[in-house]
Order: sequence, then C-alpha cells, then structure tokens
Amino acid sequence: MPIIRTEMLIHAAVDRCFDLARSIDIHMASTARTKERAVGGVTSGLIEHGESVTWEAVHFGIRQRLSVKISEYDRPHFFVDEMIDGAFQRFWHEHRFIARGSSTLMIDTFDYTSPLGWLGRAADRLFLERYMRKFLVERNQYIKEAAERG
Repeated sequence: MPIIRTEMLIHAAVDRCFDLARSIDIHMASTARTKERAVGGVTSGLIEHGESVTWEAVHFGIRQRLSVKISEYDRPHFFVDEMIDGAFQRFWHEHRFIARGSSTLMIDTFDYTSPLGWLGRAADRLFLERYMRKFLVERNQYIKEAAERG
C-alpha cells in the first residue's frame, strides 16, 4: 500500500489553489499527455462535495476508465476524492491547502492499493509508485503555474 505525499508552495491565494485543484478543465489540461478526459458525471467546471467524475485516459498504452467521488470537502482547506470504480483495488486522495500569508502550501496525499495481490505489490516497487508520483507532481506543477499566472 504505497502512500505518496507531495508538497508544493504556490504564490497565490488559498481559494484560487483550492478551486484550480478541483477544476475538471484544469485536470484535463494538466493530464494531456495521458489523453485524460472526463466522460461521465461532472465533465466540466468545478466538482463539489458528493459529486463524481469518470475519467478516461491512456496509461501504459492501455485505455482505462476510473470513477472517483468527492467524499470529504471543507472549502478552501481540503477535499478528498476516492475511487469508486477503476483499475486500482482502492485509492484515497487528499488535497490539502494551507494559507501561508499570500501563498498556499498544497499538500497532496495519494494512498492506494494496486490490484492483483503480490503481482501488484511487485509492480509498485518496480515502476507504478514512481509513475504515480511523477503523474501527481506534473499535475500539481500545472496547478501551481496556472495559479501564479493569475
């Protein structure tokens, strides 16, 4: 069960960072290299507490679908999205935002379990955890740049 935690300081207000992180449109733009797009549930705009979205993307050359629901939400401090259907056995993804003067510390915690038992754990060690960390950092870097552009 890998847990990936990243922190990023963003020179923008906490409300702006929070909204960009839950924007379906920003998510699609930030994940363009995997051709990620919203195909069900909330497909544009800002996702809210209790709402869900189904993403379609290409990872490792395979088209995949993943549905998540916003299970916890306290604007502008944090929200959690949890997988309700997809390739993982499970995942829980917390997005936390802490105001630091006129800046925001964005903390991302991604806790997941790969499918397929020992084979999934081996994939985590060999490549999947590294792949997921890179994916999350690239997405968060995109949010940072969008927030700081104003």
